[in-house]
Amino acid sequence: MTIRILALSSPGEVRVAVVRGGELLDYAIWRPGAPDGVGDLLRGRVSARVPAMAGCFVALPGGAEGFLPDSAGGKDASEGTILGVRVTRSAQGGKGPRLSAKLSDIDRQSVGSGPPALLRGGPGAIEIMGARYPEAAILADDPALAALLRPRLGDRVGATREPPDDAVEAAIEGLGLREIALPSGGRLHIEPTSALVAIDVDTGGASATGQGKAASQLAFNHEILPAIADQIRLRNLSGAILVDLAGLSPRRRLTLGPSLAELLAHDPLRPRFLGFTALGLAEIVRPRVHPPLHELLSGPHAAGLAALRQAAREAAARPDRAPALRAAPAVVSALRADPVALPDLARRTGRPLILRSDPTLPACAWVLERT
Repeated sequence: MTIRILALSSPGEVRVAVVRGGELLDYAIWRPGAPDGVGDLLRGRVSARVPAMAGCFVALPGGAEGFLPDSAGGKDASEGTILGVRVTRSAQGGKGPRLSAKLSDIDRQSVGSGPPALLRGGPGAIEIMGARYPEAAILADDPALAALLRPRLGDRVGATREPPDDAVEAAIEGLGLREIALPSGGRLHIEPTSALVAIDVDTGGASATGQGKAASQLAFNHEILPAIADQIRLRNLSGAILVDLAGLSPRRRLTLGPSLAELLAHDPLRPRFLGFTALGLAEIVRPRVHPPLHELLSGPHAAGLAALRQAAREAAARPDRAPALRAAPAVVSALRADPVALPDLARRTGRPLILRSDPTLPACAWVLERT
């Protein structure tokens, strides 16, 4: 069945879904007004060398600061050095982006001198998926978005008004949940923490296979391994990941290691299965490049974009009523800091959003009103 890349747009945001029929194969979110910066070519200035960390800090545009390891071209840089760098990993956990100074000759020639500056933006999620699936057509549900993409992606880009398959929509909505029901009747519980991501497998209402208890548990866990690998990829989980399989003794869990490693090998980020701990927890490490989905779906900016998405839907249903949004101050500030989202809503609705800050609302809360 043909693979397609769907660009599902709303004000300030594009959900990028790679589908085959009703199956969701890959997923990402692109926010043009707040890109994560991965792939950006920047002119920076070394602000401090840190020998204990084998690298240096580099001042970037807008007052930001990134880290350039010695192994990525920072070994010979001294404080005050002006140099070109590329972002290889987005900012995370209060830390700035990871940088590399290993550039092509053409990129080096464009660095020049002067204050820190963005020289060229990195690819967005649609371009990344387009490169990952080079034979797939790219279908945008907004003609303006299709026109924006065609100069970069050519004739692969088309416009469509056809909504995604219900199964695809359900799969996308499910990515925002911490608990996933499996067709077998079992469940996955996914809990990101500041140190790691924990995945717990629960047999739940899974039916017995008619085998003995140990054989039945082994068959169940083997069956849910593809779902675990899929959720890690679709949610872009990264860093340390621990998986607690259901019911098996640590010794019997060892037999599932090769199958899990094989499934992870299909992931473009090449996560590594490190084995099982003494408690029987599967250890996986997956490189962090872009922010994981749970980070993108939380915070004031995500709340504001969700409000704009709902405002666009209601405006389409009732074009005679002007949209108005009352939101917590952090949500209002995040929307005003996004140069794309509010103008995009105005383009879609034909009128600007009436935006009110309400400090009595809880953080990230909003209320859509009509005038």
